[in-house]
Amino acid sequence: MIHLEYVSRPESVQTVPVVCMHCEQPTCAEVCPADAIKRTGDGVVQSARKPRCIACGNCVIACPFGVPELYEDRKIMMKCDMCYDRSSVGKKPMCATVCPSQALFFGTREQIDQLRPLSTPINTFQFGAQTITTRVYMMVPRGLTTRPHVDVAAAMNEQPRNRAISLRLVADASRDAVPVDPDPFAEVEV
Repeated sequence: MIHLEYVSRPESVQTVPVVCMHCEQPTCAEVCPADAIKRTGDGVVQSARKPRCIACGNCVIACPFGVPELYEDRKIMMKCDMCYDRSSVGKKPMCATVCPSQALFFGTREQIDQLRPLSTPINTFQFGAQTITTRVYMMVPRGLTTRPHVDVAAAMNEQPRNRAISLRLVADASRDAVPVDPDPFAEVEV
């Protein structure tokens, strides 16, 4: 689970950790022409299998969360696989183990409900007309859950806010006897 204090693109530029969301229907695996990306029985979407991966990059382009990374020098795509060597034997993924703020949490729904009683889990994300359901949940404050999903593409149509910038000219002290403000940016409006 990923905990966010605030999710509203028009109001905040806050971002989220980039971890694989382990989609129920992983687009990265669906577009792989070599069938190199597999989803385990317990829902973990694996990194590409080296013998099969042709390093085409389709998965990188197709992932709506921008998670897969293509390492051209090694001819392989790699991504978070929830530390499958650890999580498959009952241990937490390393990111959740070392996260000092517990923004990343690995555990049961009951455990997270006890830790974050003012939050609610969301695992549906809207990308335009496409809804993606994931195995990883994002925790958002209960008051912000006006929709049953997070609209990831909402920021694409944002208009830039008007910004008025005014810089006051600073006189050259050697030519003019005009007093110079010690902070030349004191009147800058952004």
